[in-house]
Amino acid sequence: MSKIGNAFQNGKAFIGFLTAGDPSLDKTYEYIMTMEKAGADLVEIGIPFSDPIAEGIVIQEADLRALKGGTRLDDVFQLVERVRQTSQIPLVFLTYMNPVFHYGVEKFFTRCQLAGIDGIIIPDMPFEERGECAAAAKNHGIDIISMIAPTSKERIQKIAQVGEGFLYIVSSLGVTGTRTEIKTNLKEIIHTVKEVSSVPCAVGFGINTTEQAAAIARDADGVIVGSAIVKIIAKYGTEAAPHIYEYVKAMKEAAMKGM
Repeated sequence: MSKIGNAFQNGKAFIGFLTAGDPSLDKTYEYIMTMEKAGADLVEIGIPFSDPIAEGIVIQEADLRALKGGTRLDDVFQLVERVRQTSQIPLVFLTYMNPVFHYGVEKFFTRCQLAGIDGIIIPDMPFEERGECAAAAKNHGIDIISMIAPTSKERIQKIAQVGEGFLYIVSSLGVTGTRTEIKTNLKEIIHTVKEVSSVPCAVGFGINTTEQAAAIARDADGVIVGSAIVKIIAKYGTEAAPHIYEYVKAMKEAAMKGM
């Protein structure tokens, strides 16, 4: 089991997301530490990219702010190395195929291993085309986190069977962003996954209230929150730490109520 499994050892996992370099790399480091202190079990770090097709406007704008500030891929690796000097919280990259292939697949996963990354999510990588990345990731001990959208039972189970780290259950079709309600039958999807896999299931896309976190954690092993945290950073900029702390603490407590 990779370090990602540790995130699911203490009851229901809370997984927080932020974009590296928004508002600065120093602040991203501080906010990762803040999330851990507030009870986050795993942190997803978004590698800023100019065309993040799975993201809604909130994360798109964060990517653009980070890129405008000069954040590059090597800077993000250095950020992870810095976090690893003081923390062993599981860390997962969220990126797209273009930056990985542009950097070089083998070189990318070598750097991931050296920096201390535990897993990677690549939303635009078709399941059928994961071969090259999967082989390089495996060689360097990096879990490829598969995304499962509301689709046919057969396809859900096909993806779940090769799942590692955790399975990212997409709560709603479309792009990321906060939603007032989530109508997908998550219980059914999670049950379908559990028939063929023991890998933990975490649900993301649209979760932003404590009520949603508690409800989803009744069925899921973890709750993923991205846009709501990125919104706090957009609003408070370099002064976001106390606001992130309060929000993450409340969401983790809500998720634990789902036990």
